[in-house]
Amino acid sequence: MQHAPVLVSPPDMLPVSLDEAKLHLRVDSDDEDHLIGGLIEAATAYLDGWTGILGRCLVEQEWRQDFDGFARELCLPLGAVNSIATVTWRNAAGQVGTVPSARYDLRTDASGRAIVRFDADYEFPRDLHESRAVSVTYKAGWPTIPAIPEDGDTPATPAQSTVPAPIKVAILLMIGHAYKNREAVTSGNATSLPLGFAALTAPYRRAQV
Repeated sequence: MQHAPVLVSPPDMLPVSLDEAKLHLRVDSDDEDHLIGGLIEAATAYLDGWTGILGRCLVEQEWRQDFDGFARELCLPLGAVNSIATVTWRNAAGQVGTVPSARYDLRTDASGRAIVRFDADYEFPRDLHESRAVSVTYKAGWPTIPAIPEDGDTPATPAQSTVPAPIKVAILLMIGHAYKNREAVTSGNATSLPLGFAALTAPYRRAQV
């Protein structure tokens, strides 16, 4: 059995900053910063992670995928995977062991799914725990460019997201739509998300397996 992934470490930042959202909304004051910040989080959650409609991670984050046993290939349903941190196994007594990183490889199949492929001669541990015996911890999402501290006359540079521009624009469209339409029910003509939203996000949607 393959279980739902577990979030280990959330992203350190959001794909769209407060300043970017306010510029998109043409808002100059700080009066609605809390509201706009909430809209950024809501729009991101709609797209990001295991429950997001894209079926993939946006800003880099760490997840764990549990399996009930070993197989020559273990599929990670949440992408896009950047690296494998650890592959561990648990025996019936609850003791945990780690598979050497040299005994497996991270691959991507034609559909874009990440696969942990174990060496053909790797002998799988036996006497495994009856449930969630094998765990793969991995990083997924577009990497973040680290912040650069101030150095003499060189000003500090904040961390920057490398989430693709189409996804960031789609998030901004969602924020703009929610900012303008604040009620669940309206007496006027109800509007749906802008048409451009679907076109911008379509290339990045992954089928969950």
